[in-house]
Amino acid sequence: MPVGRRAFQNHHFWLIAAIAIGGIVLLLALSSRAHPLPEVLLRSSRWILVAVLFVYAGRRRSLMTWIFALMIIGAIFGYDFPKQASAMQIFTQIFLRLIKAIIAPLIFSTLVVGVAGHSDLKQVGRMGLKALIYFEVITTLALVIGLAAINISKAGVGVRVPADQAATTTAAVPQRPSPSDLILHIFPENLAKSVAEGQVLQVVVFALFFALALGMLPEPKRRPLLTFFESLSETMFKFTNIVMYLAPLAVGGAIAYTIAQLGVDVLSNLLKLLATLYVALIAFLLFVLLPAALIAGVPIRRFIKAVAEPASIAFATSTSEAALPRAMEAMEALGVPRQIVAFVIPTGYSFNLDGSTLYLSLAAIFVAQAASKPLSLGEQLLLVLTLMLTSKGVAGVPRASLVILMATLGSFNLPVWPVFIILGIDALMDMARTSVNVIGNCLASVVIARWEGEFGKTAPSELVGDALSCHSEPK
Repeated sequence: MPVGRRAFQNHHFWLIAAIAIGGIVLLLALSSRAHPLPEVLLRSSRWILVAVLFVYAGRRRSLMTWIFALMIIGAIFGYDFPKQASAMQIFTQIFLRLIKAIIAPLIFSTLVVGVAGHSDLKQVGRMGLKALIYFEVITTLALVIGLAAINISKAGVGVRVPADQAATTTAAVPQRPSPSDLILHIFPENLAKSVAEGQVLQVVVFALFFALALGMLPEPKRRPLLTFFESLSETMFKFTNIVMYLAPLAVGGAIAYTIAQLGVDVLSNLLKLLATLYVALIAFLLFVLLPAALIAGVPIRRFIKAVAEPASIAFATSTSEAALPRAMEAMEALGVPRQIVAFVIPTGYSFNLDGSTLYLSLAAIFVAQAASKPLSLGEQLLLVLTLMLTSKGVAGVPRASLVILMATLGSFNLPVWPVFIILGIDALMDMARTSVNVIGNCLASVVIARWEGEFGKTAPSELVGDALSCHSEPK
């Protein structure tokens, strides 16, 4: 892609983000009952904004642009026409039903491929073992930071329950299971039953044992099944991409329904949740990834310069896969040998989703707070364990974390309706957590290369060097 065109697209993305955030702020200002301007002028201004967004999104024909546009349009529609907006929830319900249908095959196939494809630690050597340990430590710290952030901000406290959800919310609370029951519940007795009941942790445990068994088979017998699951995982990724075309309508319907049922005041909870996520991600970068880089002796300035572009691509597209080729080139140019880049970064896309795991713990506790069902410390620790396992293997798909969040809620008897609220700003949250995913995986490749004593020993290939030197020309 020419440099000028790429620069325009990067600038254009930030323009879209500014319009989206500015539109939400404008909606808050124009919707204030205490505002001195006449109501007819306020309503006219809101619908002029709707017309501008429709024209702009229609010219761009971009899924991300439509998500931003319908997020604002849905909020305005829900405020001005609350009765009609309540019916728009059906779009969100269709979207979430399709997301639920993806859960079991996607998690099962990606975990089997991720584990069985890299189960021979003799072949991958010390590098593989160090990478897996590093992934688990870093993602666990991300989960803990997410839990701490949402427990401090309490962004979900005070959200009013929609009227049509009151019956389910006031239903009898089932008796809390004992610790032995919780442990026993992790292990499946029937895979089909686990899938039908949405017991995602049981599906994960079965997939892990299955993948370990598959990895122990000789190559001729292992390859056909591994090929099948690779094909299945790719198919489910495509399935998810198709479903994501409904995301703009689902987002618009979700925020319209939320505003119609709960009023504009709920936006304060949404903005508080969004701020909590961004602050938590910044804290993770400063207090986890930066110390890890310093301890490993990573050249910070060079790394930041190298990772800036792939992180920007991930932020703009909300998908880690879009940044994968450039991230691998950038890390090789930085001094990481190709064999380490080729193993660590793709494996990290399954096992090292730092931003997504932080978001998952934060969002799950937000749901519990919104539903007035606080979780005990033990339940939160079990939640961390569940998310640590279920978050593996779903990178590359926009808003794939929503799949895991929906699955986890069922395992902890939490309601789904707060997800409708989160969905209204999920696009803004997804951009940040995806860029952190890419930064974390790039750093992992440099850290492993340093630990192996291979960093900077081999020069990048001429193709990589030419590609990056061309792209670093002044814009």
